[in-house]
Amino acid sequence: MGLITYINETATKLDGVDIGLVKLYVLAMAFLIAKFYPPVLSLDWYWYAGIAALAVIRPSYRSYLK
Repeated sequence: MGLITYINETATKLDGVDIGLVKLYVLAMAFLIAKFYPPVLSLDWYWYAGIAALAVIRPSYRSYLK
């Protein structure tokens, strides 16, 4: 079994609260990285907006257009 298959099988067992907690964990880890490595925050705001826009393209396509 590959890693992606394992993750997909595990993710199907999660409910809405679990997914929300995973999102909170990711947010907290992002803040922790920014706290310990300040150069991460030295980019202008539009770089973060661009990265967010690129990151949301595939999930949006798969969930709304398929």
